[in-house]
Amino acid sequence: EVQLQASGGGLVQPGGSLRLSCTASGFTFDDYGMGWFRQAPGKAREFVAGINWSGGRTSYADSVPGRFIISRDNAENTLYLQMNSLKSEDTAVYYCAKGSTADSNRYYSSYGSWGQGTQVTVSS
Repeated sequence: EVQLQASGGGLVQPGGSLRLSCTASGFTFDDYGMGWFRQAPGKAREFVAGINWSGGRTSYADSVPGRFIISRDNAENTLYLQMNSLKSEDTAVYYCAKGSTADSNRYYSSYGSWGQGTQVTVSS
């Protein structure tokens, strides 16, 4: 059974940083691309960042250029999202997801398994 456990969310002031983690189990982690999505209240879930199986290829939403960094540790079966210069509009529940292929992908339909989400609130 695929399990994805996201953690690291919390309350942070504008301009602050957080690092999200997602621990994976139940599948061969380094066979699959992974991604982060987020969903704000009343809005659709949106792509944030994706990474291919090796970590050598990444992609980002246009809303987070240069502020967020996705990475992975295949030895630890863990996906990360380093978030810097956080803004109030980054407030959302953040979800990690397992891709259907080894590639990095930005499309919701390309992800087949989802974690439970971790809340990120950016507020002063």
